[in-house]
Amino acid sequence: MNDIRISDMLNMQMDLYELHKDTWSPLEAKYGRNSILWMVEEIGECISIIKKKGDLAIMEDENVRKAFCEEMSDVLMYFNDTLLRYGITADEISSSYIDKHNKNMKRNYVKEYKSKYENR
Repeated sequence: MNDIRISDMLNMQMDLYELHKDTWSPLEAKYGRNSILWMVEEIGECISIIKKKGDLAIMEDENVRKAFCEEMSDVLMYFNDTLLRYGITADEISSSYIDKHNKNMKRNYVKEYKSKYENR
């Protein structure tokens, strides 16, 4: 079973960047927004598969599942590209993710969202 760590994904993304650095924009913060936009486009491709093939096909059709996983991988690649452009390390994003998870574990979503939309 493959289980890639964030640091592995960042290293793989850096390898891909090094291969194409002559034609890709520099790994600088000012290009980070472009990576986010490309990531959103890839999310759109995931949504397209869901809309065209349906949830059940992702679960039961090997080819649809493979295509969906490939698009999700593109999302992760642009996510990692964004981290690299802003100089965010695997340790930083891991710590932030853990902190956010712990915060979310204590939240009462029903209460929060009910009060947020109740007065509309």
